[in-house]
Amino acid sequence: MKLMESDILQARILIVDDQEANVSLLQEVLAAAGYSCVTATLNPQEVCGLHRQNPYDLILLDLQMPGMDGFQLMEALKTNAADSYLPVIVLTAQPGHKLRALQAGAKDFISKPFDLVEVKSRIHNMLEVRLLYKQLESYSHLLEKTVQERTAELRESEARYRSLTELAADWYWEQDENGVFSKVSGPVLEMLGIRVDGLATEAGDDGAVAGWNEAQRQLLQARIAARQPFLDFLFSRTNADGTQQQFRVSGEPMFNQACRLIGYRGVGVEVTAGN
Repeated sequence: MKLMESDILQARILIVDDQEANVSLLQEVLAAAGYSCVTATLNPQEVCGLHRQNPYDLILLDLQMPGMDGFQLMEALKTNAADSYLPVIVLTAQPGHKLRALQAGAKDFISKPFDLVEVKSRIHNMLEVRLLYKQLESYSHLLEKTVQERTAELRESEARYRSLTELAADWYWEQDENGVFSKVSGPVLEMLGIRVDGLATEAGDDGAVAGWNEAQRQLLQARIAARQPFLDFLFSRTNADGTQQQFRVSGEPMFNQACRLIGYRGVGVEVTAGN
């Protein structure tokens, strides 16, 4: 992020002081320095309304004013929900007020009577910080919007991927991190009316699962435990009636945004013993 000098000189500045001579002096100093968007008010009670209508990049605020002093005004400005940053430099002739003003939320102070070099330097530095803050905030909003758009695109792409894989294979499957089937669909399964629950199998006391080739099953479980993808893995089982079935399955691990494994997904086809 980079600021141009013209950005600083075009920043919106509001002068708040009940002394017209102070206002005129500050206006002359800022105009001579090249600032082009400077306004002023002698009435502190107008400031909150003015700031809501035209958010200022910097408010030069006198602390000692009748009716509503600078400390009260800073508290009132904090209620502006649109901007949590309080862009205030206080103007004070009381050294004891400086620390109190900073604790109240002011970002800097300028001592009275004015040292013109100090006035220009503090205003320029404050505006540079303020505008960089606004740039960063704008960038954060843009980044958040971009992430939301990309997330929506990925979800749409994921939906298309699932539709295509379901059509291209006998079934599409997903398992959670515990190996439990969370989604199984596809032409063959839908035609046969097989539910996800129908694929669940119980392991025996020795860890083997009835019907499935135990060596193949252990090899597949080892690949899943290592978070490895697999392609056309041959899996076979012996049914209760003695018939043999063979399947080719392919899968890949799934991770969430925190890079934690949340399961596997893949496709499968049933093949004959001669293939």
